[in-house]
Order: sequence, then C-alpha cells, then structure tokens
Amino acid sequence: MENHSLIQRLIARPEFGPFILLIVEIAVFWGFNHDFLSPQNISNTLAFTVELGLIALAMTLLMTSGEFDLSVGSLFGFSPVLMWTLFNAGVTSLEMGFLVALVVAALIGLVNGWFVTQLKIPSFLVTLGMLLVVRGSALFITDGFPQRTWSAEGSWLAEALVGDFFIGPFRIYMSLFWFIAAAIALGYVLTQSRTGNWIQAAGGNPNAARARGVNVNRVKVGLFVLSSVMASLAGVISSLRTSAANPNSGTGYELEVIAMVVIGGTALTGGRGTIIGTVLGILILRVMRNGIVLIGVPGLAYNIFIGAIILGMMALHSWLERRHQAGT
Repeated sequence: MENHSLIQRLIARPEFGPFILLIVEIAVFWGFNHDFLSPQNISNTLAFTVELGLIALAMTLLMTSGEFDLSVGSLFGFSPVLMWTLFNAGVTSLEMGFLVALVVAALIGLVNGWFVTQLKIPSFLVTLGMLLVVRGSALFITDGFPQRTWSAEGSWLAEALVGDFFIGPFRIYMSLFWFIAAAIALGYVLTQSRTGNWIQAAGGNPNAARARGVNVNRVKVGLFVLSSVMASLAGVISSLRTSAANPNSGTGYELEVIAMVVIGGTALTGGRGTIIGTVLGILILRVMRNGIVLIGVPGLAYNIFIGAIILGMMALHSWLERRHQAGT
C-alpha cells in the first residue's frame, strides 16, 4: 500500500511527465540514428543547452511570481553588442564592457519591474515594449551589422565563461558549470528559502501575501532584474563561444524559453514553479532541435514539434492536477 502511495505521489509531481517525455525522446532519436548519443553530439547539445537554459532558470522564478518577461531575447542580442562596441571603440576593456552590459541589463529589468509594480501595467505589454526598445537599440548601435569579436582570445573572461576542456571524449565548456551552479542555487531559493515562499505567494495569491507582510512589489522587481541579468550573461556566453555579436541574435528566444518553463511544469498563472522541471524542459526542447536534424527532418519543422509538445504537456499537467485534487 505504501509503495502504491509513493508511486501515486511520483506520478502526481509536475516533473514526472517531462522526465518520461525526455527518456522517450532520447530513445526514439537514438533508435533512428546511433550517432545521437555520440560524445561529439552530446557535447554540442550541452553547449547550446546552457545559453537558453540560463534564461529559463530565471524565467521560472519570474513566472512562479505570476509575471512574464518577453524582453529576454532582445537582451540576449543587445548585451554582447554593447560589450563589443565599448571594447572595439577603446572605451573599456573587455571585462569592464561585460560589467557595463550586466549593469545596463539590471537597469532594464528594474524599469520593467517598476512599470509592472508601480504603474500596474501587465508584464506582457511592458516587456513587449522593452523588447522593441532593446532590439531597436542594438540595431541602431550597429547599423544592423555584426560586431568585430575576434580579440577575445586569451582573455580571462572568455576562459572563465566559455573555456573548454575534454573529459575523455566529451568536450565540456565552463558555461556548463555556470548553468549547474545557477540551477542548484535557484532551486534552493525556490524550494528551501523564505524568498522562495514569497515568490510562490506573490504568484499564488498576491493580496494574501501582502496581508502576511510579503513585499510583493520588491520580490517581483528583483525577479525582473534577475531575468534581465541572466539573459545578458547568456548572450555574452554565446557571443564568446561563437565569436559573434549579431544584433538580431536571440530573436524568438523569449517564446522558446517560456515554452521550456511551461513544459517543465511551472504554472502559467503563477504560484507553482519547479527548477528541476525547467531543466527537463530545457533538455526536451534542445534534444528535440538536435534530434530532428540528425534524423533528417527539416529544421524548419522544429516549431511544429514545440507546439505539439506544449499542447501535450499542458493536457498531461491538467489531467494530473485533476487526479491529484480528486485524490485518486
């Protein structure tokens, strides 16, 4: 009876569906093409996973508080453009340019949070407007052209963020360790800390949270800042790894990141979030993108698969929620 109860609790967890889907996905792609689990392909998949993953981790906390940030994709492209523009013009060192980019991103997050909490404008509209402002700024600064980036070789910043080494046949980037550290830290914050309780309360019932003394506005502003800074960091990591700083980089990433978070089991309406589920959601979509190319499906069909996965996972989460509430 106890074992049956344990299985029921496991199945009811929001991470259960994504975990099963990821296992099935890996098995199917490996069945079609055994190179899918080759060391080179795993290394490449992990390198790409980290960059969108960092944004998704912060987005999990923000969505748990009941808000969205659609400006993360534009910040992903803007921050490396700003960093390289300052460096190439001789205004700052590469490291100082990186710090300036992070500070500017934090200020953008602060503005987003202020508009949402003080002017009571829905975060969807605020961050949509900021997306256009930030993307337009990146295009204006560069005249629409990529920035020169080849001077990063030998920089300690590049080594710290994207330095690579081999563990056996696997090529590992330092950015993977930054992602793991962020996942552990934010997972702890969300599930084991008082701040995590505030975040969930702010998303679940903000009025009740305020009545209990939670500063809901401060919590949400802090999460907007975190979201912007993580998007900035991810953009710089991508720029250093690929030696490119394109003002159009990150276009459409905001929706893919939200898809990762939702597929992982975080409630779209706020109040419930899971970092473990988000990590699974990140892997599901990155494995999907990699796998369909390896088995010969045109890459342009990727969005079809994303949409189908979102619909399927939403149906599964809804069904599990109803079963859980019914006590069966």
